[in-house]
Amino acid sequence: MSKKDLTKFKTPHTYAIIFVVVLICWGLTFLIPAGKFSTHEVEYENASGEIDTRTVLQTETFRYMHPLNKDFLAANLEKLYQDKPVLEENDVDQEAFGELLKTPADTWDQAALDKVGLTDDVLYGLYGDNFYDKSVNLNKTAKIWGTDDFNGFGFLNYLFEGLVSGDKYGSAVGIVALLLVVGGAFGIIMSTGAIDAGIYAVINKTKGLEKFAIPILFYLFSLGGATFGMSEEVIPFSMVMVPFVIALGYDSIVAVTVTFVASQLGNAVSWMSPFSVAIAQGIAGIPVLSGAGFRLACWVIVTGLGAAYTMIYAERIRKNPSHSVVYETDNKFREKLAEDDSAQEFKLGHKIILLEMLAVLVWIVWGVMKQGYYIPEIASQFFVMGLVAGLTAVIFKLNNLTINDMASCFQSGAADLAGTAVVVGMAKGILIVLGGSDANSFSALNTILYSMGNAFAGVPKALAAIGMYLFQSLFNLVVTSNSGQAALTMPIMAPLADLVGLSRQIAVLAYQMGAGFMDAFTPVSASLIGVLGVAGIDWSKWAKFQIKMQAFFFLLGSIILIIAVMINFQ
Repeated sequence: MSKKDLTKFKTPHTYAIIFVVVLICWGLTFLIPAGKFSTHEVEYENASGEIDTRTVLQTETFRYMHPLNKDFLAANLEKLYQDKPVLEENDVDQEAFGELLKTPADTWDQAALDKVGLTDDVLYGLYGDNFYDKSVNLNKTAKIWGTDDFNGFGFLNYLFEGLVSGDKYGSAVGIVALLLVVGGAFGIIMSTGAIDAGIYAVINKTKGLEKFAIPILFYLFSLGGATFGMSEEVIPFSMVMVPFVIALGYDSIVAVTVTFVASQLGNAVSWMSPFSVAIAQGIAGIPVLSGAGFRLACWVIVTGLGAAYTMIYAERIRKNPSHSVVYETDNKFREKLAEDDSAQEFKLGHKIILLEMLAVLVWIVWGVMKQGYYIPEIASQFFVMGLVAGLTAVIFKLNNLTINDMASCFQSGAADLAGTAVVVGMAKGILIVLGGSDANSFSALNTILYSMGNAFAGVPKALAAIGMYLFQSLFNLVVTSNSGQAALTMPIMAPLADLVGLSRQIAVLAYQMGAGFMDAFTPVSASLIGVLGVAGIDWSKWAKFQIKMQAFFFLLGSIILIIAVMINFQ
């Protein structure tokens, strides 16, 4: 009788996880009464230095959804009708109001009051919560199936409603379009071989410079993670890096660290990744790629500290290789060590493409920081980057690329991110099931926010920020998609930051580091498992090494958040 292997865990698909979350959220709406906040406009300085406005909730105005106290309204609306200045101040239709007062009070509902201008916010501003029947809390629950036009919204329509929500300046429509354009652009860029050849050239240049190899490679792969969310792309490079690093006298753990871990560290403190920080900021309602200066400084420092941590471990292994937990499995590489001839020639065309990419990246940063470029402009800039790279490859005959090949590569690149784009729509659908993310509309989500805000009440801002960071880290153990995690958590974390007195920029920073650092540890990461497979490392052995590094990363992240709170990072 064969024994069943209970050690194998099949990771649920992100879509399956989100659908389960949708079901759970729908169930929660039966249990959690709906609530809302009043909102107001606040002014702030945008990325171009101009004064702009943003709508934020007023924490002290939360109230549950109740039936109307019609006896109270009947007694007070007659008096209100006589107060012409108040009616004019609140834009109440006095003629329609007079007609309403002629009808029986027991026929009044909020829809009828809305028609004359006596909205929930107007009544709350005039009477507080006295116009409610507070003996009953009401729920706002979606139907099983339906649309806004037929039968009312049903939770099984979460995907479509999520995908078509918003506009080109935010989630989900704008973010989905950005992902597809960026995916297509990088599909062209990767097909030119410029990025591959550039990295291989750096690898070759480090031969004989063992002491400098680790920090150079660490910064290189960290830069890849910071600029274009390098993750799955690490897998093919690890095929070269593992034997190369072992040839330097280190082990395969060092190889995985200077490639995959470095790329995820770069993503964690990225100032411009379109797959993490840009999505999170768009959802949070702050200028996309804003706060780049602070993040860039964090990237330089944290990458340096991560490289130093790796060098200390690597030097210990170089002096005594048998101390490595993967010493036995690394023997197969040692036995087959030979000069690697797989490195590509670093041609002039490759160099020109990398310079063009650098120029566009500078253009993007300048546009965001100085001109206030947003999602439409950033998408266009990435398209230009891909187009120019492709045309350069055609001119220099790199990989025999043709115009038709460029189109096919753009198609395949966009297709690679189509799944991620769907995740953004699905995640936005979760919010719709919870009643929407509008603080000024009754929903279960507002009640959850209010409860979480109360949980953080009296907690120092720094501890609240670290609490957000810890939450994001734990959440990443289940959902490793950066865009999916941003779409799932930022609509809650951003207004929660408002409630506890933190800037939304700090909430985004907590998300970035929680998602990025933990990606180097979680066993549900397909990219990590792929790299470990190439290196021949069991995840259990990897975890033994990585758990200490994760503690180091968490300490660094906590320090960064404390500094961000102290300087009121905006």
